[in-house]
Amino acid sequence: MEAVERALTVLETFDSRKESFSLAELAQATGYYKSTLLRLLGSLERFDYTRRGEDGRWRMGGTPLRLARRHPPSRDLALRVQPVLDKLARQSGETASLLEVSDGGVLCSLVALPPDQALRHDLTPGTQWSCQSVHDPQLRMAGGEMLCQQLDGGDALAPDLWLALSGPAGRLESTDCVRLLKTATHQLHQGASPGDDL
Repeated sequence: MEAVERALTVLETFDSRKESFSLAELAQATGYYKSTLLRLLGSLERFDYTRRGEDGRWRMGGTPLRLARRHPPSRDLALRVQPVLDKLARQSGETASLLEVSDGGVLCSLVALPPDQALRHDLTPGTQWSCQSVHDPQLRMAGGEMLCQQLDGGDALAPDLWLALSGPAGRLESTDCVRLLKTATHQLHQGASPGDDL
């Protein structure tokens, strides 16, 4: 029971505006020894509750987001948006995603990867990054770009949700991604069936 409570205390630390934490920062936030934290983080990482980046810093993993989708409002949103993302990725040949923007940070909630596209942006749900403005949630990528369109209004869609297409630089415009992105956004606002043509 004590180990479970300690692990949950570590997870609570990630409920912060900070995108990532060093081991020392986690030790300071939780009051646990680094050796204890490494054991807890190792277990949490095995189940993808946390992830350790190449920079050695710890971030939230994909499992909390996956479980959160079981909550009725999130589940309904996923059921409504995922088919649109799947079709958007298939038609554009680029990675389609749903982004949540809050407090200067962006969270990737849903993703559809383009089929049969070797060179693509391998974005995964749960990925987070900082943004300079709530009006510009783009992820800055070396050699890549992201186009974003805000979903603003309706009962199921909040103003902090965005549709995005991302891929190698210079390729998005050539596949008419801007038009597809705007059409998909309009489709979601109108409550159209995911099977309707974009």
